Amino acid sequence: MRGDNLGLFDKIFRPRDRGTPVQADSFWQTFTAYQPQFYSAAGQVYEILLVRSAIDFRARQNAKLKVEQRGSANERLRALIRHKPSEWQTWYHFLYRVSTILDVQNNCIIVPVLDDFGRVTGFYPVLPSVTEIVSVDGEPYLRYQFRSGQVAAMELRRCGILNKYQYLSDFFGEDNKALNSTMDLIAMNEQNISEAVKQSATFRFMAKVSNFTKAEDLKKEQERFSKTSMSGTGGVILFPSTYADVQQIKSSAYSVDQGELDLINGNVYSYFGVNDKLLRSLATADELDGFFNCCVEPFEIQLSEALTDMTFSAREQTNGNRIDVTANRLQYASLSQRIDMARELGDRGMIMRDEIRELFNLPPLPDGIGQTAPVRGEYYNAGDTRPADKEADDEQV
Repeated sequence: MRGDNLGLFDKIFRPRDRGTPVQADSFWQTFTAYQPQFYSAAGQVYEILLVRSAIDFRARQNAKLKVEQRGSANERLRALIRHKPSEWQTWYHFLYRVSTILDVQNNCIIVPVLDDFGRVTGFYPVLPSVTEIVSVDGEPYLRYQFRSGQVAAMELRRCGILNKYQYLSDFFGEDNKALNSTMDLIAMNEQNISEAVKQSATFRFMAKVSNFTKAEDLKKEQERFSKTSMSGTGGVILFPSTYADVQQIKSSAYSVDQGELDLINGNVYSYFGVNDKLLRSLATADELDGFFNCCVEPFEIQLSEALTDMTFSAREQTNGNRIDVTANRLQYASLSQRIDMARELGDRGMIMRDEIRELFNLPPLPDGIGQTAPVRGEYYNAGDTRPADKEADDEQV
């Protein structure tokens, strides 16, 4: 494991950066007095079942996105990232981890993987909780600590930062303290349920005892009864005639009713932009489309901009070089909707045959045959020459 970490460390942070002294003074003093702190609410955001389910669902949907490089700059990078972002991850793992880190810590930092000449050959996400911004000769650096204990720095301009709930900080998003009260309610309700299960296996009785005038005599009788009747009796409890009004004490732990439970769960759903149907795979096509607009599109836009800025210079971007993170939103539609879409748009030449096949998870046609858009005969531009068979029919008439 340590050898793998060292290899990752060497390829992300090249020796050319290690000779530069990294000062301890905070770069934030130049911009704002706010000092970001990365930790989950109560330190347990990812440990709550409902929260983890919401984060996992978002990550699985975001991991379906497609990453493509456009433009002619850095053709070597295009070939390297065609199938995976680095030698340690696939695109699914990369996108899933970026989405998870972003939801758990409201921030995610992506650092470039460099070759021996300092060129970008891939991307790797790191945890913001072990990252800080420092200043080196007036230039901001991201200083990151690996789990092996090694510390290195990378120029901030070469890194990508994704965040949510950005307010006080110039670069980073806020923490998850807004979710603390909801998580406390969820935790207390789970503890109440656990306590109720324990209490259901416990028997306690209350009775009136006669002919005892001294407190010490009453205490001795209580100890005697516990010893003789509450243990070793084979489950049979015997009460002598000196006991009257024997009653079992039943304790019931408070449990949140369904209305309150729905309100608590609704807070989590609203915070992460999901609902119960989405988590249970019962959502309709319209609900999936709403989730795409609310959550998936903002993620792909932010990630596209971050990867583009950390890979290409301003001049290269002006010339059309960029990295696009996209999704075929029609994959979220139902089968009947996809059939209608193919029928209504396919015969009008608005989508190509391969794009129609992609709606049904079918591979492209060989030899580029699918890169055509067939048009039905009655659809043509005004003034264009009509098909020969149409003219022949007119002459016969």
